[in-house]
Amino acid sequence: MKTLPNALLVLALAAGPVAAETTVQSCDRTVTFDAPPERAISNDVNLTEMMLVLGLADRMVGYTGISGWKTLDEDMRAGVEALPELSEKYPTKEVLVGADADFFFAGWNYGMKVGGEVTPETLAPFGIDVYELTESCIHIMEKDKASIEDMYADLLNLGRIFDVEDRAAELVAGYRAELAALTDGVEAGDPPRVFVYDSGEDAPFTAGRYAMPTALIEAAGGRNIMDDFEKSWATVTWEEVVERNPEIVVIVNYGEVTAEQKRAFMVSNPAFAALDAVRNDRFVTLEYVEATPGPRNIEAIATLADAFRAR
Repeated sequence: MKTLPNALLVLALAAGPVAAETTVQSCDRTVTFDAPPERAISNDVNLTEMMLVLGLADRMVGYTGISGWKTLDEDMRAGVEALPELSEKYPTKEVLVGADADFFFAGWNYGMKVGGEVTPETLAPFGIDVYELTESCIHIMEKDKASIEDMYADLLNLGRIFDVEDRAAELVAGYRAELAALTDGVEAGDPPRVFVYDSGEDAPFTAGRYAMPTALIEAAGGRNIMDDFEKSWATVTWEEVVERNPEIVVIVNYGEVTAEQKRAFMVSNPAFAALDAVRNDRFVTLEYVEATPGPRNIEAIATLADAFRAR
């Protein structure tokens, strides 16, 4: 066995252990980190909240993509108080490079567009590593339908990337326990037919097979009437909605058109008068941050389960 000279041995001991590389799966890429990021940026309210629950605000230089569409509640405002919003909507490459970022937590249609100027490939030359939101991977690769496991995977991977694995594991274990307690009383059998109304009057924008609401609805004991729609978030026709006759409508609340305005549109439109959800006034509101992958998914399932039991 080769030994170090005394002087070199002292220097090696003083330097401490060499940080181990960390490798995670990000969609169809294997990404290796030599050290935890120190100048991270997250896009969108739900991804930013994942960073906050892991205690990573001090590793961030800012966030993007919130105030242009969504709002921060009191808890999240406090969490990002010391951080600037670098872009109200999707960031440009110049914004990320100008902030001297070394990490971007985003997703496809959550801050990045397929073929757009901000992608893992376009950011790599600037030393900016990207971790992609698991739910969004369907836009670039084949994937199973949405699952609450997607959210858990993101938290655990972020834990590995930022060397806070214990914190991530503790959070996920807590969420699993909460979910088990919530779904313990969910009855199998005849699940309520549920439609997710995100936005749009001429044609509704909704959650298909690969979007998180499908997983939330199923965990709560329901069935998304668009669970055979081979898309994530996309537009369908009102004729399809009427034909499938939802018993409950889940409204996603964000943006300039409020949840109450969306409900009023459906209730006042004669074309929807025969829908079971409209006839029985069965509407449930989820905030955007609850309906997209993130720490509030468990609360969303609890809200849905209560509504389904009351049908």
